[in-house]
Amino acid sequence: MMQAGVRHVLAAPAADPTVGDFNQLIWWLVLLKVAIVFLFLLLTTMFMIWAERRVIGRMQNRPGPNRAGPYGLLQPIADALKLPLKEDIIPRTADKLIFVVAPVISAAPAFVSFAIIPWGPGVSIFHHHTPLQLADLPVAVLLVLSMSSVGVYGIVLAGWASGSPYSLLGALRSAAQVISYEIAMGLAFVAVFLYAGSLSTSAIVSAQQHEWYAWLLPVSFVIYLFTMVGETNRLPFDLPEGEGELVAGYHTEYSSMKFAMFYLAEYINMTTVSGLAVTLFLGGWRAPWPLSLWAGANSGWWPVLWFVIKVFILLFCYIWLRGTLPRVRYDQLMAIGWKLLIPVSIVWILLIATVRAWRLDSHNTAPYVVFGFVLVLILVLAWMWDNAAQQRAMRYATQEDSAEEAEAGQVAYGASAFPVPPLDLPHYHGIGIDNQTSSREVTGA
Repeated sequence: MMQAGVRHVLAAPAADPTVGDFNQLIWWLVLLKVAIVFLFLLLTTMFMIWAERRVIGRMQNRPGPNRAGPYGLLQPIADALKLPLKEDIIPRTADKLIFVVAPVISAAPAFVSFAIIPWGPGVSIFHHHTPLQLADLPVAVLLVLSMSSVGVYGIVLAGWASGSPYSLLGALRSAAQVISYEIAMGLAFVAVFLYAGSLSTSAIVSAQQHEWYAWLLPVSFVIYLFTMVGETNRLPFDLPEGEGELVAGYHTEYSSMKFAMFYLAEYINMTTVSGLAVTLFLGGWRAPWPLSLWAGANSGWWPVLWFVIKVFILLFCYIWLRGTLPRVRYDQLMAIGWKLLIPVSIVWILLIATVRAWRLDSHNTAPYVVFGFVLVLILVLAWMWDNAAQQRAMRYATQEDSAEEAEAGQVAYGASAFPVPPLDLPHYHGIGIDNQTSSREVTGA
């Protein structure tokens, strides 16, 4: 009787898992979740490779892969078979141990980061109640930041161990870029922590039961969208592997499976940061409106479908950016991170913290009105500053054009700004030079 009651409690569905639900997990359930997460990331990578080629081909008015299988669906499988069969080359001057380990260091954290992403509520699997999430921690979101920091070590070590200046420059670019955009990403998380009151991903999803943080914290959401593109080194922020000036960046000397691991790490990181965006700002596995009006939309296995749809929408945005925007210059990349994203994040956090504290103390909506007024004032000041900067740039360009025209006029009248040999020497007219000398000067004989 008592055992039946315990079994009944274990089988009861819970819509919102907590950190305590991960304290007593069965080992085979953990292995099953690991296998599901691993297969999901691999299948998503294969699908993204195919979808990226097809979608960009449609955007650029050309066919994508359409030979290997129906609609080219077997093209990613052909690539996966081709890469291991290619010759594995290690440069003679490379540090062989670090050269081999670097791709593993880059790819492994990409898999680990997805472990804290919740992709569904608590469900019953073989009469055992378990949350659809591999693991959760009281500081789960910080795990993603730490893993992205560890992943950049693989890139830096790959560039250093290759013994190539192009690879080293690409690795240093990647380190500077990740540091810049990871600071802004961490600041974008702070506002979410203030509203959710926790760093646990399952608690953050539970806190978005009524309102998604993408609507409550739009500035944090937009900043995170910028930083997730910069963190994954994707266009228009793919400076670590700029082909124009660095051949191929940090993986110039890599081939075969080692190159495939860097390739895999990039796409898995895209899936991970997209899943984190869904978790922190888009309600996690919760159904969007009007599907949320259905009583069973957020229970059972349906939330897995809503989570996957949201993730693939963000992944499509990655493809859209690559097919639309050109690569920015490196100084523009760093300016966006240090001069725009980080200052805006700091001001936004101060506003959110002030309004949040005021709201908790007074329990009225007046802080939101004040917050809206301050936000509009900041936008107006930013618009005025940008307008003034454009006017200064136009005046500067006009002055430069005037200076160039004046300099061109001086050159036309013989007052050149740099030394030029005279263009009317006597021997041009044959004065004082016989025909033989002239012949030798002309022909070089």
